Amino acid sequence: MSWVEGADGSPYGINHLPYGIFSTAEDPTPRVGVRIADRVLDLRKLATGTFFLPWIRPAFQEHSLNAFMAMGRPAWRLVRLQLTELLSDARYREQSATLFTPVHKTRMHLPFDVADYVDFYASEHHAANLGRLFRPDGDALLPNWKRLPVGYHGRAGTVVASGTPIVRPSGQRKGTGGDIEFGPSLRLDIEAEVGFVVGAPTQLGSPVAADDFAEHVFGVVLVNDWSARDIQAWEYQPLGPFLGKSFATSIGQWVTPLEALEAAKTAAPEQDPAPLAYLKESDRFGYDLSLAVSWNGVEVSRPPFAQLYWTPAQQLAHMTVNGASLRTGDLFASGTVSGPGQDQRGSFIELTWGGSEPVRLGDGAERTFLEDGDTVTITATAPGPDGETIGLGEVTGTIVGAAH
Repeated sequence: MSWVEGADGSPYGINHLPYGIFSTAEDPTPRVGVRIADRVLDLRKLATGTFFLPWIRPAFQEHSLNAFMAMGRPAWRLVRLQLTELLSDARYREQSATLFTPVHKTRMHLPFDVADYVDFYASEHHAANLGRLFRPDGDALLPNWKRLPVGYHGRAGTVVASGTPIVRPSGQRKGTGGDIEFGPSLRLDIEAEVGFVVGAPTQLGSPVAADDFAEHVFGVVLVNDWSARDIQAWEYQPLGPFLGKSFATSIGQWVTPLEALEAAKTAAPEQDPAPLAYLKESDRFGYDLSLAVSWNGVEVSRPPFAQLYWTPAQQLAHMTVNGASLRTGDLFASGTVSGPGQDQRGSFIELTWGGSEPVRLGDGAERTFLEDGDTVTITATAPGPDGETIGLGEVTGTIVGAAH
């Protein structure tokens, strides 16, 4: 229970407490906040007193979450315990009154400085759907897919906060007659994903075991990895995604602490063949996150994250097994989350089956891929303790016309 009005039963209740970076019209300096119900608790103000230990206070004077994330799991747990006490003990009510700002009066910023960005391809249903689309006479999955978490390095500098307009990208593509032309993407798509934010770094040459996942991962954000399918189709062989992906990746404004998802842990799908030793987990689990994709306000898909074949812990282990170091602010995303049902597909290329099966929206309009002015919003919920529901911070974006 919390003394904060509206917190009990809220998706942003006492058992969630996501972190973000906010500013206000009165104070435009970006600073760290924690969301409780429809309010933001100003940790910069809180850290000017004696509430936090002296070695923790400087992290909350920064303009991003990176300094706090770099402190590691002991600091994350300590601060979470302190904030839970503050927001549940009514003795703090009066002295904390000046520390809150209503969410609607804040301006939210990118919550952390992104160091590196890696995108995986961890959903078997998504990979199989694309395999059937692109290789109708071949195997849906390539031979390596069930041996390792396939992924690629993205562009950290184009990761943007939810709400940032998405400019339609231009590039080379095949024209209708087969000629190569340059122009705005005509097959602009989304990918509904879940991202994991690295806090504790490692040294170059030091792999991270799958069982050490929670020692390094600070929290979770929703991700929309916007994709220009026509640009991607022409450029990706043999080296993979490049301009078709690197123009923009949107993430949620609130980072859900990993500890807030303890009640959402669920058994991950069995793997056949058995993974190699470095990918084995002593406690193999995924997260029971229910995603929802809305296109111009109409819900068109509900991808289930619990069915992900390669778990986040396996993704982290594979990403570092060659000795690649982790940096505070690294972001690695699951890749498109899709389920077995048609209404569980996390990209529009799947949902419309390559553009052959248009989606009808609320105003009667039909879509295959994104048009200028379209807005896509991805939300997600997770089970919390005692039957509660946690709501992850949404990620939304609106398409604007190509730059000229």
